Amino acid sequence: MNLENLCRQVISLSKEVGAFIRAEGQNFDRNRVEYKGLHDMVSYVDKTAEEKLVKGLSEILPEAGFVTEEKTSSKQGEKYHWIIDPLDGTTNFIHGIPTFSISIALQSDEELVLGVVYEINRDECFSAWKDGGAFLNGKPISVSKAPIIENTLLTTGFPFYEFADMEPYLNVLRELMQKCHGIRRIGSAAIDLAYVASGRFDGYFEYNLNSYDVAAGIVLVKEAGGHVFDFKGGDDCIARRQIIATNGLISEELLLVIKRFFH
Repeated sequence: MNLENLCRQVISLSKEVGAFIRAEGQNFDRNRVEYKGLHDMVSYVDKTAEEKLVKGLSEILPEAGFVTEEKTSSKQGEKYHWIIDPLDGTTNFIHGIPTFSISIALQSDEELVLGVVYEINRDECFSAWKDGGAFLNGKPISVSKAPIIENTLLTTGFPFYEFADMEPYLNVLRELMQKCHGIRRIGSAAIDLAYVASGRFDGYFEYNLNSYDVAAGIVLVKEAGGHVFDFKGGDDCIARRQIIATNGLISEELLLVIKRFFH
């Protein structure tokens, strides 16, 4: 399989569907929002975008199955699966905050081998494939060179449901915000990871995430030279639904802070 060629096709599809999302966002009616759970919103834009992505990806790689946020396809593949978030940052989209993205990853057996994150309103497409490096709009990117947390800008995602771990999370925030340049909350895990891959952020941590939130971003960070691991320091971030991504230089320091409070 030519992953580079496949990636080009996924980028083209992402931009096509991104144009649809961008156009719908200009006159979006918040009354058309549905709730999947506590504070967990979805709209016809998410669903229609996912249908368009499923259709396009089925043409690109017919034998692949799907793992999708809105469950518009339940097709199972023998070897390949697309992992899709059609609109990562739905809450931003609904409220008219122009920071949201499309996230697409390809999984071969149990390995993530391709990732594309398209930040729609900035027209920035981050892409990577196994052993091919990471790119932003076709130009190579890499993680930052910040050696210690004191030199970093970090990012996270605030819990919006399942608040049982709120106390350790706030303790981590309390310690880190006194050490680093600042902590940002973008509202899209896919964008957070893409920004770590491109060196804009030096580290990222969050919990209660799903595979479609982070799969593409994991490929980006790894191919850009960074590290991705769970709160125990292992590689089960998708199964454990918790993730730390760094430039590789602050990994041990950041992990020590998080392990101090998350047991």
